Amino acid sequence: MAIYLTLTAVVILTAMLIKKTELNTGYTGDLRIHRGMKRQDMVNIIAMTAIFLALFLVSALRVNVGNDYAKYAEFMHLIYCDSYVPTEPGFNAVTYVIYHLSGFENFMLVFAFIAFFTVLFFIKAIWDQSEWFTLSFAMFMLLGYYFQSISTVRYYLALGIALYSLKYVTKGDWPRFVFFVILGALFHKSMLVVLVLYPLAGLKWKRWMYGVGAALCVSCIFLHEQYLELAKLIYPSYRNNAEEYVSGISYTNIARCVAVIAFALWVYRDKIRENKTYMLYFHCNLMGLALYVFGAFLPIVSRIGYYLTVTQILFVPAIIKSIKDDRKRKLITLMACLAFVLYFAVYMRGAGKDGIRILPYQTIMFHDMPPLLSDKGY
Repeated sequence: MAIYLTLTAVVILTAMLIKKTELNTGYTGDLRIHRGMKRQDMVNIIAMTAIFLALFLVSALRVNVGNDYAKYAEFMHLIYCDSYVPTEPGFNAVTYVIYHLSGFENFMLVFAFIAFFTVLFFIKAIWDQSEWFTLSFAMFMLLGYYFQSISTVRYYLALGIALYSLKYVTKGDWPRFVFFVILGALFHKSMLVVLVLYPLAGLKWKRWMYGVGAALCVSCIFLHEQYLELAKLIYPSYRNNAEEYVSGISYTNIARCVAVIAFALWVYRDKIRENKTYMLYFHCNLMGLALYVFGAFLPIVSRIGYYLTVTQILFVPAIIKSIKDDRKRKLITLMACLAFVLYFAVYMRGAGKDGIRILPYQTIMFHDMPPLLSDKGY
């Protein structure tokens, strides 16, 4: 655990050096011309590079760390042998190309490839969209998003791409939004749900829309078996063992959604209505809350829910930064950070359990990969 604690402390402290600056630029049509770099810009570049390398190397150099590490390595072996695997074509293509270019079953390089782009998309998404980079990045670390990406690699690559694609929803750039959704779906097809969820969240909801949403929530109580069959139709891999993937009611995620929604309404209810981006974040958390409360019977509830609640790492810093009273803002910031640290401590306490299994940390520099099922002849 020491490496994770050290990593978290170092990258968050490094992130505190980063501040967005106004560039001195000129324009010729659509071309932006840089006319000088400030000292802070250089600090930002160095700090961001250091953060990226630290996160990437810890993830890329691991071996047999993560709940699905050995299973993914086995899938890669089957892909190399042209056998059937349940993974998406993007993951299969990356594995196939890397294995054939390497000349051997180089699963470490495949994990490194995915780690590179997972970290890249998350950091770029936070940099482009957060109003307070340091706090958003701290939430990314302390709420376990980075560490969970070590365990659930395909899904968290898609989640990073989904967070990045949000900026195109707020801009109304639908071709690019669809492009990145399809790109993410090539690695985890659950990302296709954001084609509906994000544009829906970005709408200015009318009263009748809230009524329809409430009716849909109530219908889950009486029609959950029918909705479950529909989910199996959309996600056939759960057809024979859906019960194994039903995690039940997630009180932690419900509490997070309730806290964020209540906090947003308390601090700046009127500003939410005036700002399209804030409305999108607010609706994402509202839909996430409804999903966790009324859709707990679904085997894919967490995978859909995270696409909605990941917006919290952008929304919460925006809420806090909007507080005009300096003393009040600092006090709330301190309380929020303490809550994030507590969450991190609880997360790390269970980080060695099945479902996460990122502890103990092992690296290719000092440990060997245990034999796969195919190596044992099973």
